[in-house]
Amino acid sequence: MITENLPQVDLRDVGQNTEGACRLKNMMKKAARGGEIRIGFLGGSITQGCLASSPEKCYAHKVFEWFEETFPDASFKYINAGIGATDSQFGCARAEEDLLSREPDICFAEFSVNDECDEHFHETYEGLVRKILKSSPDRALMLIFNVRYDNGKNAEAVHRMIADRYSIPCVSMKKALWSELENGRIERDLLTSDGLHPNDKGHSLVASVIISVLEEIRSHMDDEACCEEEIPEPETENAYEDSVRYRNDNSGGILIECKGFEPDTSVQSGMLDRFKKGWTATEKGSYMVFRVTGTCIGIQYRRTIQKPAPVAKVTIDGGASGEIILDANFDEDWGDKLSLETVLDHGKSGEHTVRIELTEAHEGDILPFYLVSVIASGR
Repeated sequence: MITENLPQVDLRDVGQNTEGACRLKNMMKKAARGGEIRIGFLGGSITQGCLASSPEKCYAHKVFEWFEETFPDASFKYINAGIGATDSQFGCARAEEDLLSREPDICFAEFSVNDECDEHFHETYEGLVRKILKSSPDRALMLIFNVRYDNGKNAEAVHRMIADRYSIPCVSMKKALWSELENGRIERDLLTSDGLHPNDKGHSLVASVIISVLEEIRSHMDDEACCEEEIPEPETENAYEDSVRYRNDNSGGILIECKGFEPDTSVQSGMLDRFKKGWTATEKGSYMVFRVTGTCIGIQYRRTIQKPAPVAKVTIDGGASGEIILDANFDEDWGDKLSLETVLDHGKSGEHTVRIELTEAHEGDILPFYLVSVIASGR
């Protein structure tokens, strides 16, 4: 599973809410009896395995291997639903399609370096946690708080509030790995080459921290009968739990006008083939109008490093609250980004008209403007 010579890490207090962990203990008992267990991971680029030399070097696969080695009589299936540069707001919208539809028994969720530490992501993270917990009374969940290794930032403070409220076991890389960097016991280059994504040894270290918490839970899985507690009421407004993502294959009921935008009907090769099932436009003045029900609305579009690129604007309900600009020119260099822009946040409940219009196009545009999806929440 982990073959590298890893530095010693202080593992005290890296895990929280391990005393209960009823769902996870029950799944471990099932595995010990020789059952079939599906293990799924939902998160961003670290979960996807960015900078790992192979998919098997990713922390997620190493944690999966621990289950296989620890419970040899069980049959396991691995599900990796990590997509780079995505946050828990998008996680709410795609959790069903990318993870829950594949019926995982144990889920790991990781969005702490892509979420901001603010009220918005406090709410979206709660929505994601509630969606996973309510999807099945038996489905186990563990939360992973990864951290930036260049500045120690993450959204752990608000994510931990959710973990504590719902008594979900969680693992802190800030307490484990960042503290080792701060104290000079580990060099940053040992973990990462870009200050964010772990290298192979970094992924092994992340996995070892998670496994230490899993081992602690396993050591107490037979201590007493484990009964599931009721899911508490949400502590935020919780508008994002019911998020629905509309693309060209399911938007017939909400798309009411279209001029100049064409549906992309090419076949999506997989979850990581991100720019599919949307709409493209190249001519200034092209527009689409959707009638969306909800209190929160997000627009996904492609931001590209291939410049110049088109620019669009969004107006809600005729533009009374102003315009939101969707600039497809991406100002970083690592690749094209699946960008999610919140265009309505806790608006009036009911139907809203969303108009997306191409306002700027250039003769030298290499790629068309790509509208990926409309996401409605708070329905």
